[in-house]
Amino acid sequence: MPELTSVKDALGQLLSAFNRLPAENVSLARALGRVLAEGVSAPLDLPPFTNSGMDGYAVRAADTHPAPQTLTVIGDIPAGLTPELKLYPGQAARIMTGAMLPEGADAVIPIEYTDQPVFDPNQAFPHSITARQSVQPGDFIRPLGQDIRTGQAVLPAGRRLRAQDLGLLASFGFTTLKVVRRPRVALLSTGDELVEPGLPLPPGKIHNSNSVMLGALVRQFGGKVCFQSTVPDQPQAIREMFARALEQSPDLLITSAGVSVGAFDYVRDCIETDGQLTLWRVNMRPGKPLAFGSYQQIPVIGLPGNPVSAFATFQVFVVPVLHTLLGLPAESRPQVTVTLSETIESDGRETYARALVTWQDGAWHARLAEHQGSGNLLSLVRANALLIVPSGVKSLPAQAQATAWWLNADLS
Repeated sequence: MPELTSVKDALGQLLSAFNRLPAENVSLARALGRVLAEGVSAPLDLPPFTNSGMDGYAVRAADTHPAPQTLTVIGDIPAGLTPELKLYPGQAARIMTGAMLPEGADAVIPIEYTDQPVFDPNQAFPHSITARQSVQPGDFIRPLGQDIRTGQAVLPAGRRLRAQDLGLLASFGFTTLKVVRRPRVALLSTGDELVEPGLPLPPGKIHNSNSVMLGALVRQFGGKVCFQSTVPDQPQAIREMFARALEQSPDLLITSAGVSVGAFDYVRDCIETDGQLTLWRVNMRPGKPLAFGSYQQIPVIGLPGNPVSAFATFQVFVVPVLHTLLGLPAESRPQVTVTLSETIESDGRETYARALVTWQDGAWHARLAEHQGSGNLLSLVRANALLIVPSGVKSLPAQAQATAWWLNADLS
């Protein structure tokens, strides 16, 4: 039996096999959560013209000193139109928020500062107003380019796009973006005991939870499931499944189960016989029987069959791979230093315990979520973090400090 590979070395082997995927163009409406393939610079100034920051009156600031001052109103300036009027001394123009400032004006006096504190949409502009407070040049206006100047870098390559990013890009007039192509992932589940959700559950069978969970994780971390299938523990059926998966041109094959030392664990044998097995068995808990290699030049990551082990190895190994394919930092992950509320035992392998982290008395505290059996999905549901016990450590006492990875955080 080969020695167990450390998590660090195993991850290094995996990441060395992957590079960022090519770019593709997508519409702005479909770009949420996608990763920018190249940085974006502003093609125009924002705002693109000097405009009013308030509903009020465009004025020459000098005409409001000393307050109060009565000004003649010469017109209306609604948002969206180019004003055709020009202000001369002693004049004002009623203006709406966002409307272009007219020639001659250098400030806006809000309606609250006048004797006309309310705009009545059913009435024409007043013939005159009294400015009860003075304003200075530049008051209550938004100058051309105040927010962003033409050519200014606004979004870097490698940014996972959020709603506010898309709003900014729309304000520049973009309709399409160049983003990194989503990794195409084929998911392959094996096991004579598996029954798909929704079907009757005969004695000795279990519903296929891994397929649903892993598919959701692939999508959560930016990938696209291009193939998904479940087959029994039969070498020929597994080979046929691999062949069908490869027809979908995946960037990565992920299997669950069949990579341990059981009498019917055939996935590892198929990879080793028909492809290349470069890694098997990692010094971690849960998730020791991890396999990595290639099948007809396509990378394959073989995850354990136990649901918690599959989840943990996905977090530790597959997430960094997906990040690399997307051009994101491989090991970027929200984490926190916690104080243990109880003693945490380990067998000396690098351990990823399901934990519940809470804020108490000005610090983050962690305790185990449910029992830590590798088939206990409820522990994952209860947990909001993975608590890391380093390799070689068999016990962390209560009140010790440890590192935990957030499970429910925004990973962008």
